[in-house]
Amino acid sequence: MKGGGLYSIIMLVLMFAIMYFLLIRPQKKQQQQWQNMINSLKRGDHVVTRGGLHGVIDEIDTANKTVTLDCDGIFLVFSLNAIGNVQKAATETQAASAPKAESKEESAKDDSNDGSKDESEEK
Repeated sequence: MKGGGLYSIIMLVLMFAIMYFLLIRPQKKQQQQWQNMINSLKRGDHVVTRGGLHGVIDEIDTANKTVTLDCDGIFLVFSLNAIGNVQKAATETQAASAPKAESKEESAKDDSNDGSKDESEEK
């Protein structure tokens, strides 16, 4: 009879451990990622609210925990909790992608010039 009581306690502890690793721990990680995202917000970032509204951050009020979004000239104030997704400012992404695009264009020009020189030299 004593073994049955020990078995019940072990099963209860095992079920709690499974619940922790499947539900609680991933939720804490997701909450921490969201908090880091909110802390890194700055003016000019493109955001999507949890309701699906797209806009650009115009102002962040940390005292009131609100953010003002510019949605095609209409300024709307939201709670920071309403922010669902952040895309960094367009200037950062354009600056990062511009050198890659230029290098691809230059290499394509070099390849086409190499081929044209060979043909003209043969004639």
